[in-house]
Amino acid sequence: MANPLKDLKHVHIIGVGGTLMGAFAAFLKRAGIRVTGTDNKIYPPMSDILEKAGIEVYTGYNSENIFQFKEKPDWIVVGNVITPKNVEAQFAINQGYRYTSLPEFMEKVMLKNTRNIVVSGTHGKTTTSCMLAHVLNQCGKNPNYFIGGVSQDLPHSFHVSSLEHSVPFVIEGDEYDTAFWDKVPKFNHYLPDDVILTSVEYDHADIYPDMSAVIRAFDGLVSRVRPGGRMIVCVDYPPIPDLVMKSRAPVITYSAKNNGNARFAPANVRVGETTTFDVMENGKKRESLEIGVPGEHNVLNALAVWIQTQEMGIPSADVRAALKSFKGVKRRQEVRGEIKGITVIDDFAHHPTAVRETVKALKQKYSGRRLVVVFEPRSATSRRKVFQKAYAESFEDMGLVFIAKPYDQSTITSNDQFSSDQLVDDINKRGVKAQVMKPVAEGGVEQVAASLKSGDVVAVLSNGGFDGFIGKLLDQLKS
Repeated sequence: MANPLKDLKHVHIIGVGGTLMGAFAAFLKRAGIRVTGTDNKIYPPMSDILEKAGIEVYTGYNSENIFQFKEKPDWIVVGNVITPKNVEAQFAINQGYRYTSLPEFMEKVMLKNTRNIVVSGTHGKTTTSCMLAHVLNQCGKNPNYFIGGVSQDLPHSFHVSSLEHSVPFVIEGDEYDTAFWDKVPKFNHYLPDDVILTSVEYDHADIYPDMSAVIRAFDGLVSRVRPGGRMIVCVDYPPIPDLVMKSRAPVITYSAKNNGNARFAPANVRVGETTTFDVMENGKKRESLEIGVPGEHNVLNALAVWIQTQEMGIPSADVRAALKSFKGVKRRQEVRGEIKGITVIDDFAHHPTAVRETVKALKQKYSGRRLVVVFEPRSATSRRKVFQKAYAESFEDMGLVFIAKPYDQSTITSNDQFSSDQLVDDINKRGVKAQVMKPVAEGGVEQVAASLKSGDVVAVLSNGGFDGFIGKLLDQLKS
């Protein structure tokens, strides 16, 4: 099959600092294509990845960023964070440049003839995608993959070995919308053959008005599975059983509960430095697995990967060894440093369920040590009050909790704004010590550092740069 990228000379990316967009930019650069991009402030690890890849990055959006090129780029790829008011995107559109979104580029240029495994769900899709790509890689399948996170096991987040149908293409299937002119989920463009569906809960309150809208989005994914494919789904989330009843593809079910409501389930889960569990099929033991990442949520991620690989006919012993070697994903329970006996962990958790499962896993792994949690409400949903009460239940039995003020709420009506003060009050009422954290630039780092002592584990939960909080905290602890 001909290489669909061979005729491309130059791609310009508007919004290059996003995890997906940055990984895509680095991939194009490795393919020998000139890549330029623009964004506002870019934080590690993506800033480091772009610099290492040799991407030409311009700070700030300006029509001159495009106009300066002597020849028009082959494509202008516009990130989904870009709004219709973006001057650079409007210049490209109004001046007749060929523009597209990343998911649409994937659909048109790369995915038509590949065997696409789309990993989707409200939680766990990044870790499960990384885990699956790692296992397939370790088992000699040399997969293609496109993942919205930075793996600790894979050299890149976007890799193409071959666009032949025989080579699997692992894709993280995000339900967030595609672009300002294309308000459908990204996964609508990914042409799935197989789907792993980890979970469905309410999220992305900025684009989904209610749970029924979320369900309709995932219903579109179910309907898009191509002939010959399959669905591997976790039935622990109420919408999923009804969703997959509409599937024309075979459905394989798994669950956290070994109670007969799913074909596969874990049993005898033991969480420590590593996590071990038995795989049960219809109540009978099939396998024992060990993974290097903690948490019962990662048990389910590993179970989904194991099911997928068994369906692909990969020897179980090879899969078992590969799962054991999995190190994880950056910003998912990632240890950023240990200073004076204090361990500092970076995690992306922002949904109440993800926060609850993450801190639960850390308490199990670091049993006997005080867990201090620093949470920044930064996502579009967490900055709104939709989960105001639910968050209080996510911080059970913590040593100490700091809640930062929400990230920019200027576009959210006052009646819909999340309140850090209210959450702190609710957490304290549940018997857990909590306080509002000062802004990073106004003493927040010093506030947190002053409360820490040797033996503490500090979990910093934010889905953004958090004004460089972790790096500044580590520097403060060294002083």
